[in-house]
Amino acid sequence: MNSEIKLEQPENKLVLVVDDEETILEFLEYYLKQQGFKVDAAVDGQQALEKIKNNKPDLVILDAMLPKRSGYEIVKILQQEYKDLPIIVITGHFRDMEIQMMFKLEPNVKEVLLKPIQPDFLVSKVHYLLKTKPKEITIVEQKVDEFKKRYQQ
Repeated sequence: MNSEIKLEQPENKLVLVVDDEETILEFLEYYLKQQGFKVDAAVDGQQALEKIKNNKPDLVILDAMLPKRSGYEIVKILQQEYKDLPIIVITGHFRDMEIQMMFKLEPNVKEVLLKPIQPDFLVSKVHYLLKTKPKEITIVEQKVDEFKKRYQQ
């Protein structure tokens, strides 16, 4: 009996990245695109909900603290309207275990990651959740180094 899992191409999957910090948004968008994912972005909670309604993504990467609507409010709305939509929450509140636990108890939140984001771990989680095939990691590492150099100048 063959129990091999068929992995899809990332080009068939849309990831919505929601963060009000432009640098983080650009970095995550760039990194996911390097892996072949289609990526959309939103800078606040209200824009995220509109984008989800208009073009439902396969996964949402969501900052916990957002203007207009909080990350937690978005999670609650999505649980009612899009129960099967996986969410990865990112937060800078690494000391506030209560906030982390609040998110982790929500069924559609598959992971809570602390800023600064470890991009390799994030991408591996996205691939795992979407059952997609990763690209060569060495190519991505080269692009990340180029990106870091560009932003360190």
